[in-house]
Amino acid sequence: MSSAAELLSLCRFPERGTAVDLAVSGGPDSVGLALLAHEHGLVAHLHHVNHHLRESSDVDAHLVLDLGERLGLEVTVHDVHIEPGGNVESRARAARRSVVPVGALTGHTMDDLAETMVLNLLWGAGLDGLSPMVNDPAKPLVHVRRAALRSFVEVCGQPFIDDPTNLDESFRRNAVRHRLLPQLNDIGQRDMVPVLARQAHVVAEDAAWLTELAGADATRRLDEIDCRELQTWGLARLRRWVRTQLTTTDEADGTHPPTLDEVTRVIAVIHGEHIACEISGGRRIARKDQYLSLS
Repeated sequence: MSSAAELLSLCRFPERGTAVDLAVSGGPDSVGLALLAHEHGLVAHLHHVNHHLRESSDVDAHLVLDLGERLGLEVTVHDVHIEPGGNVESRARAARRSVVPVGALTGHTMDDLAETMVLNLLWGAGLDGLSPMVNDPAKPLVHVRRAALRSFVEVCGQPFIDDPTNLDESFRRNAVRHRLLPQLNDIGQRDMVPVLARQAHVVAEDAAWLTELAGADATRRLDEIDCRELQTWGLARLRRWVRTQLTTTDEADGTHPPTLDEVTRVIAVIHGEHIACEISGGRRIARKDQYLSLS
């Protein structure tokens, strides 16, 4: 069992005494986050979102309230109501983001990083998707293993909730966790989570270097560059610029870059293969007099 000192040596918390918001569901990871943040000396405000999706949802909320009382920390319970239906994970995530303060720390571990990396790979993600949570100040536990964190919480004697939906393999993340990663471990004949995490950090460093190289490009708007100049750019540079120009941000549901297919269609417009193309969000990219416009 890892001690608090050993786990804290792996955490990337801000300085002692810093006021922080913590997203605490009541599961072992977020409860561990709260315990470690308190041990580190942060002035933490716990935020719990009650989605009212399970009969035990109110139990979860009371558990977090009890945790705050035990640690002497302020707790806010946010009540949101998610209607039954499809894509419940995405809708619940958007609801959480709409009420929890921006920048709140979360209990995502190295295992979550690896799972997200694999999920993004299945979606066909690029460099950013293959380096999730890396260098994200809101993810201070990405160097901590899930099992070690759970063991720490158990030894502390702090109750937590095991969400039964985490066993439902109809959710893709759960299938990756319970089926795909164990198979990768068997094939690789080792624990693949640290390997994937290491790769994510390497990819993040490469992506940061590319972003630095492309810094001047990013400041030039979609309608500012003559398409004849864009046609002289290398494909990787052009793709990165188009992706940057068309990425949208939704405070309730994060950042949304265009798909590779959308980027490819826009590049076809740049090269004069098409006059215009449609992309997500009801947007249209058109070319006139060698310049692009977005409507």
